[in-house]
Amino acid sequence: MNRGKLLDPLPPLLLPNRLTLLQVFMAVMLIYLLFMTFEIPLAFRAATVSSTERATTFVFLSDAFPVPLAEPEYQPTRPEFQPKNRTFFPSPKVSTLSFNDSFNGEFSELHKVAKQAWVAGRRLWEDLESGKVESAARRFRVENGSDKCPNSVSVSGPEFKKGVMVLPCGMTLWSHVTVVGTPRWAHAERDPKIAVVKEGDEAVMVSQFMMELQGLKAVENEEPPRILHFNPRVKGDWSGKPVIEMNTCYRMQWGNAQRCEGWKSRADEETGECVFLFCSCWRFDDDSHSEEWKATWWLNRLIGRKKEVTVDWPYPFAEGKLFVLTISAGLEGYHISVDGRHVTSFPYRTGFALEDATGLSINGDIDVHSIFAASLPTSHPSFAPQMHLEVIPQWKAPPLLNTNVELFIGILSAGNHFAERMAVRKSWMQHKLIKSSHVVARFFVALHGRKDTNLDIKKEAEYFGDIIIVPYMDHYDLVVLKTIAICEYGIRTVAAKYIMKCDDDTFVRVDSVISEARKVQSDRSLYMGNMNYHHRPLRHGKWAVTYEEWLEEEYPTYANGPGYIVSSDIAHFIVSDFEKRRLKLFKMEDVSMGTWVEQFNSTRPVEYIHSLKFCQFGCIDDYYTAHYQSPRQMTCMWDKLQQQGKPLCCNMR
Repeated sequence: MNRGKLLDPLPPLLLPNRLTLLQVFMAVMLIYLLFMTFEIPLAFRAATVSSTERATTFVFLSDAFPVPLAEPEYQPTRPEFQPKNRTFFPSPKVSTLSFNDSFNGEFSELHKVAKQAWVAGRRLWEDLESGKVESAARRFRVENGSDKCPNSVSVSGPEFKKGVMVLPCGMTLWSHVTVVGTPRWAHAERDPKIAVVKEGDEAVMVSQFMMELQGLKAVENEEPPRILHFNPRVKGDWSGKPVIEMNTCYRMQWGNAQRCEGWKSRADEETGECVFLFCSCWRFDDDSHSEEWKATWWLNRLIGRKKEVTVDWPYPFAEGKLFVLTISAGLEGYHISVDGRHVTSFPYRTGFALEDATGLSINGDIDVHSIFAASLPTSHPSFAPQMHLEVIPQWKAPPLLNTNVELFIGILSAGNHFAERMAVRKSWMQHKLIKSSHVVARFFVALHGRKDTNLDIKKEAEYFGDIIIVPYMDHYDLVVLKTIAICEYGIRTVAAKYIMKCDDDTFVRVDSVISEARKVQSDRSLYMGNMNYHHRPLRHGKWAVTYEEWLEEEYPTYANGPGYIVSSDIAHFIVSDFEKRRLKLFKMEDVSMGTWVEQFNSTRPVEYIHSLKFCQFGCIDDYYTAHYQSPRQMTCMWDKLQQQGKPLCCNMR
């Protein structure tokens, strides 16, 4: 082959005799720079991801990142974005809402509380920025030397005074708790929560007690979750017979109760597995079902009951009679036996894990003699709440791009809700609209009373890039400030068309929510959610509202807080009035939003859109949002959306 012909197609510029030494040097440098720019970062990123995928672990952020990560989130500059009073919150992970000017005029008690919370938050943040706050994880290991837990714990009756025994690392498969106690004799009861007594009738005689496996307290002013509620009613049940009722409760919302009334469970009951015996059968010692029972036995057969119980084993609890009860953790659920006989079982419900059961509570008409728990786990993967964080790049928030954001979702979260935030990141925040930055979602967290928790929040924000710290000390009555911060971020940082507010236990179907918002004409102001009409303030009880707080007899029309949407013009109005100290604040943030929208509506018409699919209490099929979803329910619902393509609930709690 002719060598000269091989060189003919080359352009003259590339021939050696046409190149100067300077041109050769510049070409080499250009190739080198291109190589350094593209190849090395890609190789480093690939190595990092592959090593992370090989070893996915749960670690303390404070241990994983001893120094702040230099990974600032891209924040587009917009002409209208001119934050004020950013004297000591320079981080882009902190809300730029103007608090100082807003609280100089103290014209309400709530404003006074807000200003005090702001001052306390300043001190907390200064301590955090100074580097003086030590990680809770590191301090725990130093003080205790280990994160091991005992294999068994026990307590005697005299020692069991507060009604709760701590299970340090929760429970695991085959763990069991044994309680020795005696039900007290029945007493007259008129409490309407326990017995329904008509005026003039005699009080109902009641003897019942409750044993509960409880989780850690999650939210201020809320009771801890009840993972297993076991309630034997020796006397006083509405049915007039001794029964056992079992249930679960999350965020003060009870699930479906399971009642054992002396009938052996059917093969198709609950799970359809006959090997899992939910209720053993027993006979009654009294004559409460003698003549009456014989007259109605056919009705019981008609509704699916078995034939009359004829075994000689009585109801397992009796007034004044000692019993030995054992709760054991099996493959499918909790099994309860009394005096060596199986009584009932309760299936594990979506949303709770064995390790969550960190306490045993006993109260009611019972004298406890002793408690013994054994086969307990010796270590707890969730010893500190921040251990729930799964530190891998997959769960990081995508950077803000210079694109039109159609919807901004602000998620209200408490400082110690590490597990809830992680569940949201791994479920509906993985939606393609969020990953592409056409929809943006951020958690809004105020400063916590514990300094070490604030340190972990700060490091969580630096790594995941999806937390906006609202600079005040968290307070139950000041949730409304987070809502205002959501509006401010939505209009000034991302300039979204719609702003949505939800809670960290709310599952959001992002595409369905946007589709509903698009049905409204783009030039119309929008307020969408599960609307409440003509609701009245409660003047008594735990959630009482005084006349000083709310004078009117009715609230304005407002959407339930777990999930609602407003258009950007309403959000602009809210932020503007807040910074001009004209915005009325009320401790119920969803009512506050209704008040602000009503005020805006007086100058420009607002289209109110009501839908029950913004579910307030739990979940319904074909939901837009579902409330009171535990971390495990969040991931369960996301899996159903991905695998079955249907919005189905994981309601069993």
